[in-house]
Amino acid sequence: MLVFVRKIYFATTNEGKLAEARKILGIKIQSVSLEIDEIQSLDPVEVAVKKAISYYEALKKPIFVEDVSFSIVTLGNLPGPYIDAFMKALSNEGIVKLLKGKKERGVVAQATVVYVDGKQKPEVFVGKVDGKIAEEPKGTGFGWDPIFIPNGETRTFGEMALEEKNQYSMRAKALKKFKNWLQNAKI
Repeated sequence: MLVFVRKIYFATTNEGKLAEARKILGIKIQSVSLEIDEIQSLDPVEVAVKKAISYYEALKKPIFVEDVSFSIVTLGNLPGPYIDAFMKALSNEGIVKLLKGKKERGVVAQATVVYVDGKQKPEVFVGKVDGKIAEEPKGTGFGWDPIFIPNGETRTFGEMALEEKNQYSMRAKALKKFKNWLQNAKI
């Protein structure tokens, strides 16, 4: 188990994300939510870094953020970091409809974790899962789970049990990289 003497903060109000981070990192984490201005950029790393710096500047405590992007190849990698707004405007059915008749259905789901403590430059950890958009929504789950089929699978995230889905989790991949860094960092 990772020994970490200080408290670390996670910029989230999502209990599922918090539980996953605690389980993977094995450290004491406190969630925090503040009103911050998020930059508008198609670069998911830039968005996450600016978000982490803004949270640190407001809190003045070691903090990490996690930001997800969902880049659909045939749409020029949109919506990317704008996935939340895209989902609110279109829903899963709307995204599937946009791709109706298209052979290219590739998508990259990316989680970017950024840690800032004010003592060093922001540390960035990226986890990615390649996949495709389903022909129709199937199953249940959060956000785009019913339309995302990871490469090597025939089922959507929405059709998988949580344990199965977590084997592909881009968030878990990024958090494991963060954990490895924490184990070796001089912080």
